[in-house]
Amino acid sequence: MTVEVDVAAGLPAWTIVGLPGGAVKEARERVSAAIVNAGFELPSRRVTVNLSPADVRKEGTAYDLPIALGLLIAIGRLPPDAVRDLLVVGELGLDGTIRPVRGALPIAALASRRAMRGVVLPEANGPEALLVGKARVVPATSLSGLVACLRADQLPEMASPAGPVLERTADALDFADVVGQPLAKRALEVAAAGGHNLLMIGPPGTGKTMLARRLPSILPPLDDEALLDVVAVHSVAGVLPPGARPSAIPPFRAPHHTISMAGLIGGGPGPRPGEVSLAHRGVLFLDELLELPRYVLDAMRQPLEDGRVVIARAAHAVTFPARFQLVGAANPCPCGRAGDGTDRCQCSQADLERYRARLSGPLADRIDLHTHVGAVELSALSRNSAEESSTTIRARVQDARTRQHARYVSQTNWRVNADAAGSWLLSHGEFTPDARTLLDTAAERLGLSARAYHRALRVARTIADLDGAGGVGESAVAEALRYRPGRA
Repeated sequence: MTVEVDVAAGLPAWTIVGLPGGAVKEARERVSAAIVNAGFELPSRRVTVNLSPADVRKEGTAYDLPIALGLLIAIGRLPPDAVRDLLVVGELGLDGTIRPVRGALPIAALASRRAMRGVVLPEANGPEALLVGKARVVPATSLSGLVACLRADQLPEMASPAGPVLERTADALDFADVVGQPLAKRALEVAAAGGHNLLMIGPPGTGKTMLARRLPSILPPLDDEALLDVVAVHSVAGVLPPGARPSAIPPFRAPHHTISMAGLIGGGPGPRPGEVSLAHRGVLFLDELLELPRYVLDAMRQPLEDGRVVIARAAHAVTFPARFQLVGAANPCPCGRAGDGTDRCQCSQADLERYRARLSGPLADRIDLHTHVGAVELSALSRNSAEESSTTIRARVQDARTRQHARYVSQTNWRVNADAAGSWLLSHGEFTPDARTLLDTAAERLGLSARAYHRALRVARTIADLDGAGGVGESAVAEALRYRPGRA
């Protein structure tokens, strides 16, 4: 966007053109007060601000600072060359302070791609903008201070970043706190190693939520490319804390089951990214999965398959990345007591069928791992048995990811087994003849779809990677088939 400001003779008035949104129209009050309180005098003349291209709607407060600088140039308080080849964004306070805006990282990336002299940003947006690396970031805290630097042609430059936060806090959730549930823990380890989607079904109080919330503790840290993707989405959505160092720990999103489709997939004014995009390169945990309306759940089918969300509007379409790992937790029946070892469940067969039908077949097919989480004996909770820590499990997951990275080094779009094409794995996945025969026989007897067949291939390849095996044998395929719906 280019901001143009013209000051002409006539009755004092402000006009902003170029399809400005509500926040952009209000910029005239913020800019006027900020300029006066920064020590400059505004002449009583007609001010026209044009936001180009004029046929694209403008939203947000990032236009405040460029409008103010354009106005100061128009009235002769700032030389035009002072902002040459600079990309400028920032919200203004009435006292002339410069406040953070959304989308600083992609803005800095744009400045870098266009080889601009620098990008002028609010100081609080500096840490995320510095992740771009090649962009010169000019921090700004006040309008008067920035104008003084521009006049003297001495723009400050933010120091190199300290890097993302890698350490995990001492009070972080740990798998060592979970007693029992070896099958569920194994399913989570397989999911973490291969980037697979997972559904845990079991009665209330068996630890499904407790297990799911510990999944990030066994995931490897984000690499540089993934970190930029995550920070860019969070910056655009406005959920990145200003001034905070970005974290290399994969994001974990856990919205309430009353979330709307727009909240989950994205939309609204703007539009804004939804939870599936905020979980990009991380985990989306949906507790009480079957309590969500079926149409909301089915809206995830395309993002799970394509790794992106396209939100179409009458005038334009916006694409957000959405390559996330889905983890769901659900009760086995409406009352939740089915399979808890007692006779307390009074749900009829029709009730069970209606409840389970909330998860459609196509969506269930896109979930690689289905596992049952049973109740833990009370006597086991009082024992001081040592459970594996997240650090130990994460080491195995990292080794498996390293094997996958070496396997897919020539495939630019694949990072983990969950991304790989099933046809490629059939040719290059090193499946033994016995493993292929077992998988083909099971697919025929279980009536697996082509998608489910390929997902079983990917899970088996991940199990072999976890076990350190070069080839995929019968045991890996057998375990992978155990995670299909109805086989837990």
